[in-house]
Amino acid sequence: MSLWMSTHFLTFLVFAPALLGLLLLFFPERQAKVAKLLGLLVAICLFGVSLRALGLVPDGAGWLFLEHRPWFSVAGLPVDYRLGLDGINLWLVLLTTFLVPLTMLATWKSLSKHEGRFAGLFLLLETGVLGALLSQDMLFFYLFWEAMLIPTTFMIGVWGGEDRRYAANKYFIYLMSGSLIWLVGLLYLAIQAGSFAPELMAQAATQLPLHAQGWLFLAFLLAFAIKFPLFPFHTWMPDAYSQAPTAAVPVSMFVKLGGYGFLRFVIPILPAAAARYSKTLAVVAVIAILFGAMVALVQRDMKKLVAYSSLSHMGFVLLGLASLSVIGTQGAVLQILNLGITTTAIFLMIGMLQDRTGTTLIADFGGVASKMPVLTGFWILATMASIGLPFTNGFVGEFLIFNGTFTSGFAWGRVAACVATLGVLLAAAYMLWMTKRVFWGAENSDSESATARLGSDLSFREIAVLIPLSALILWIGVHPRTFLAPSERSVTRLLSDAQAPAPKLAPAPGVVSDSALSEVHE
Repeated sequence: MSLWMSTHFLTFLVFAPALLGLLLLFFPERQAKVAKLLGLLVAICLFGVSLRALGLVPDGAGWLFLEHRPWFSVAGLPVDYRLGLDGINLWLVLLTTFLVPLTMLATWKSLSKHEGRFAGLFLLLETGVLGALLSQDMLFFYLFWEAMLIPTTFMIGVWGGEDRRYAANKYFIYLMSGSLIWLVGLLYLAIQAGSFAPELMAQAATQLPLHAQGWLFLAFLLAFAIKFPLFPFHTWMPDAYSQAPTAAVPVSMFVKLGGYGFLRFVIPILPAAAARYSKTLAVVAVIAILFGAMVALVQRDMKKLVAYSSLSHMGFVLLGLASLSVIGTQGAVLQILNLGITTTAIFLMIGMLQDRTGTTLIADFGGVASKMPVLTGFWILATMASIGLPFTNGFVGEFLIFNGTFTSGFAWGRVAACVATLGVLLAAAYMLWMTKRVFWGAENSDSESATARLGSDLSFREIAVLIPLSALILWIGVHPRTFLAPSERSVTRLLSDAQAPAPKLAPAPGVVSDSALSEVHE
């Protein structure tokens, strides 16, 4: 068994949760509690197994682990079974295996029906996310990318709120339509390359006219923009967030895969087009930052506010990627990780309030701090991280993105970085406004208000869930090198052909350059 694990470590990570997930789907309803407990235990064990990745040493190409063998052919095009772990996806893989058992534990009492089947879908979703993160063959990646739609659609449509079916259908149609357009471009490029291997597809793309590369870039970008999501392809997100059960919080991790996929495949395969359209991407990113933040300001539902907040924060991720600089891209990768941590913490705490009150409307609360001081403490920390307060993870990610954009060498870099800082100010406005209303605002005088229905503070189980998330917020904020160092070599390799211009001026004092970042990591 140990020999098999040493050569099929990634295969085990990807498919072990799916095997048990399928089993749990067919558990009898009377055994739902047993199925849920079994799902939790397996998820915890999988997280323990995934920690082995921390002890892996990268090879000459930067891979920590690589499984590669022929699989099958489609119309004469070979599809390889290729899973790879490197510095870019290392922490995202660990975050995924960490969030699944944590969320199961946090929402242990949230569901009232079909708990075993939900746990089964949860594990199937974990397989989809891990498969997409680890796939290094484009068609293989596409299969996992689409497979994630099935469990998430059912999780929203069966266990969601009052408008769950509408939200689930809208979610499925939006994401599927974008992926089908991308599939056309993917097949066209694969035919030119004679393979679905990203390296061969990148070589084939360089032989195409620039206008053809541009159309391919737009086809690829559309699919990832919908899953980011980016304005104006974001309209499925508020409905999905507001209607999804709290136990489906890793859906928020799923949407972050749009940024990862763009970095992993779009930039390396179409580097000339990425450089050519970098300004357009930056403009879209700034619009997403400001639009998401301004719409969040007028929300009256906590879940919808978090949804538009995520839209704004994903704009920062795209801005870092558009800079095509190592430091900006490093910031984008770290910010994807940060949002997975911070958004999960906030979403879970909103779910804890919803479990006790049955509502997420801001107007129904007020004075929560006096009744739940422990929850309030955790909430303040997560809020400060979302705003980007120094010594929290959010500050480090945003600082690197602004730094990389400002010093990128693109003529638009400084303007984009300066305008995007307005998103930080707006984030402080909507997060602090919500916090003041919910935790320190005047209590709703109605005897049936949400605050009146609050009983005890957080349970030991809920505290145990929030402590590790809070620890990660502070750890990344105080010692980001732990999470930045593994990805620098891989990021540099993926950006090698993107042809970003060199900075025109030396960075100002206190501004970290790409070379300085490299020296720090060494």
